[in-house]
Amino acid sequence: MAQGASTTSTTTRQAHYYVPQPMPWPIMGSFSLFCMILGGVFLMNGTSGGWVGLALGLMILIYMMFRWFGDVIRESESGKFGAWEDLSFRWGMSWFIFSEVMFFAGFFGALFWARVMSVPDLASLTSNTYLWPGFSGHWPSAGPGFEETFTPMGAWGLPALNTVLLLSSGVTITLAHWSLIANNRGKLLLWQGLTILLGVAFLICQAIEYSHAYSELNLKLTTGAYGTTFFMLTGFHGFHVTCGAIMLTVIWFRCLSGHFKPEHHFAFEGVAWYWHFVDVVWLGLFIFVYWL
Repeated sequence: MAQGASTTSTTTRQAHYYVPQPMPWPIMGSFSLFCMILGGVFLMNGTSGGWVGLALGLMILIYMMFRWFGDVIRESESGKFGAWEDLSFRWGMSWFIFSEVMFFAGFFGALFWARVMSVPDLASLTSNTYLWPGFSGHWPSAGPGFEETFTPMGAWGLPALNTVLLLSSGVTITLAHWSLIANNRGKLLLWQGLTILLGVAFLICQAIEYSHAYSELNLKLTTGAYGTTFFMLTGFHGFHVTCGAIMLTVIWFRCLSGHFKPEHHFAFEGVAWYWHFVDVVWLGLFIFVYWL
């Protein structure tokens, strides 16, 4: 009887999976995104109320995120999450990062197609004197029919500095993780804070780079094939760095409040995964957008 009771108890613990009560946050988030999309459509069509819709949707989204994330943090800190929930979170974060990989793969594919296929093919048509005379298939190129001159962004200025900043931040977040595993809270806060500072420095350098591109290089989002691929790739990466820096900041404050244990800290680990992903994407950008 005692052995059977022990087996039943073990089975119950292994099968445990915490299911929260129904919450309004998913439907509220959907409504906020609807307001933002509607406001964007109004704005692009010159209809009044566009900025109002965007602002309303953004405020609702921020409120929803604070409340929803707060609920999950309280559930985690109260011990409601076990091995099965941890496994779900790991799979969820893995698939999320995979979707982000595919997102950037689409833009890298567009860059490859424009650079290797489209521009050389269009240049081969210039033997007909009526089609873009003098156009060559070199890269960087804005494409045929683009009359304005521009200077492509070089690799060995701010982009190289940004590469050093991001790669260094990958080291500091790893040191922060090791400090957490060793339960050294002081070094954890130090290395985590330094990671945030490196991310913010990266964003400041990117803002300076964009200002330089627009004001001195005549390189804009409207600068044909090169301008669109350059700004879409680097701009979306900058957006991801911004999101990563916000997540790192939230995690830093949680660490300051005593959250996370050496054996239970996937929220920290998931953000570290995301930050390493951002680092790897930038390395690809530096090589294929700036350098080659």
